[in-house]
Amino acid sequence: MARKTATMDPGPGAPAGAVPGLERLPAGPTLFVGRRTELAALRAAAARPATGRSPVLVLAGRPGSGRTALAARFARTAAADHPDGVLFARLSAPDGGRVPPARAARLLLEQLDPEAPVPLPGTTEDGRDEPACVALRAALTGRKVLLVLDDVRDAGQLWPLLADEPGCLVLATTAGPLTGIEDIDPVILGGLDRTASAELLADLVGGTRISCDPVGGADLAEACAARPAALRLMAGWLRGDPKRAVTDAARELARVVGEESAGGGKPSGTAGASGPAGRGGAGAGPGSGAEKKKEKDKDKEKGKGTKADGAEPVAAAPAGDPAAWVKPGPEPAEPVPVPDSDPLVGAFTLLYATLTPAQARMLRMLTLAPAQTADPRTASALVGCPAPEAAATLAALAERELLGAEAPAADGTPRYRVPGRLYPRLVRLREQEDRPAETELARARLLERLVRLTDSARALLDPAGGPGPEPLPAALRLTSAAHARQWLLGERDLLLGAVADAIGQGDLDGSAGRLVTALLRALPLTGAAAPADLYRLHELVLTVAERHGKPRRASAALLNLGDLQVGAGRWEQAAAHYRAALEHARTADDEPLCARALEGAAGCHRALGDAVRAADWYGRALGLRQSLGDHAAEARLLARVAEAHTAQRRFDEAEREYRAALAVLRRLGDEHGREAVGAALADLRERVDAGW
Repeated sequence: MARKTATMDPGPGAPAGAVPGLERLPAGPTLFVGRRTELAALRAAAARPATGRSPVLVLAGRPGSGRTALAARFARTAAADHPDGVLFARLSAPDGGRVPPARAARLLLEQLDPEAPVPLPGTTEDGRDEPACVALRAALTGRKVLLVLDDVRDAGQLWPLLADEPGCLVLATTAGPLTGIEDIDPVILGGLDRTASAELLADLVGGTRISCDPVGGADLAEACAARPAALRLMAGWLRGDPKRAVTDAARELARVVGEESAGGGKPSGTAGASGPAGRGGAGAGPGSGAEKKKEKDKDKEKGKGTKADGAEPVAAAPAGDPAAWVKPGPEPAEPVPVPDSDPLVGAFTLLYATLTPAQARMLRMLTLAPAQTADPRTASALVGCPAPEAAATLAALAERELLGAEAPAADGTPRYRVPGRLYPRLVRLREQEDRPAETELARARLLERLVRLTDSARALLDPAGGPGPEPLPAALRLTSAAHARQWLLGERDLLLGAVADAIGQGDLDGSAGRLVTALLRALPLTGAAAPADLYRLHELVLTVAERHGKPRRASAALLNLGDLQVGAGRWEQAAAHYRAALEHARTADDEPLCARALEGAAGCHRALGDAVRAADWYGRALGLRQSLGDHAAEARLLARVAEAHTAQRRFDEAEREYRAALAVLRRLGDEHGREAVGAALADLRERVDAGW
């Protein structure tokens, strides 16, 4: 059924594309109504002068209140005041997982300056002193940037990201109070007002059906607690049955909510049926005046005494010690659940019961997608169908308000995301309706699809690097090197998330290992492989190797991790990785790996100024290389030992080692090496003769 376009509140702001980063914001619903009071409150707070740290605005509301859509709406209207860009990050996964602040900081740094190096992870990803958090705050200094942080769980995620830059503005959405950060008074989102609710239903269902039954429309809005998500789901249910009277919708919703509450969340009705069971059931809707007041009281309680429904938040930003901004040690908060008695659950249950079996299965399987985000390439792998069929099913689910539209991929491929408010319910349905073997097979198909796509991208970027996989079907195929690079960079976070999820569960290590190998070969070919991403991949290799008792592979992974730490100038951490690699190499009785680890650790001691330990570790590596007959490495290590002796003012020993290195290089015929070592020896003699 065709839908007309709702009247929107355009507000001030820059045209689309005038400020970098607007494309990162969630696409949000096509129709946006109401919330003028809340938008005005946010604009007024953002306009207040700030000193000290970046001012923080908070939008708080229960799941389904439309806080993300409102945040994106406000960001588009306020973008003109922040010409250095708009940054966006989700701080909770749809499964309720808490995103550590350092991981969010790395994502924001990449958005702020894709060419700038992103720090490697520290010992923990929480805390204000994490390298990525420190780097983000430094990068924001002197800029005017708008940071939109969606679904913040607790203040411990937020405060490490706050810069000492009043020109930046932070807008955070949350389902609960952000206790721990001082001087924040959130805007609390309750339900829509009566006019906005009626307008939304009219635009989604059809103006005639609502205008002919205004009482039924009002009853339905009240039964949904006037929350946008529940209203959208019920509108999708009504669109699927044009003969259904609007008056029946509120009664059906009340019945299902009652059954859900009494039955502990057992789904009513089966997907693929002609419609929900028990039509015409009687019952009063849950949206009475007393119930609505009760909901507002709950929202107020979450705001800890703040003003509700459009009250202006206080954006005071005290200067001084950052410790004064935040209460010490904010504890991680649990995700805010959606209870079975919530009208959102009832609306979803009604709509889910009208889906075809293929649509319902697709919706359940999308909970297995990385970050619960999918396109036709990944969705078709999860359910085992052709990509065009998957594309049609995804579009149908989005049209029924069951999926959210994400920004399309660089090649225009549409992308969708399972809303976090529906994720727990869908997981429960998947566990009830799909056999464990089917779920495991879907995950395996997804990993193998990602391996083939990554390998095909690598083959396009480096045709001389070996044969690529068998060609994918035309609808899935990457067509050129530029397309392959766009796909790898655009899907990088999802690819890393997929392999991390698989290795975390531990039952598909073979497929996950192949994907790690494919990514380690392909990502550097893009010219934009972040060391932090490579570090994460080598950590996953280490996890699998230790899980399966493969010390040689574990040692190689630790050597790579040490090399990445060396590249970041973190010598102590690198030395720890090299020492751990040495232990694994000894277990595997692999002398070349032992020598490599010894030399790496020696280099760290040298960089730290510990010449005694450097000489010791270089000497041990030298002995192994000599026993292996690796003369090129022998010459290199003799020169390193000589340098360590020189630093200890043991000049005779240093000269002896330089001479030995020259002899080895002479036998190898390495003239360039002989020149370098000869110059070092001449410099040593000159300094000694000068009385050094």
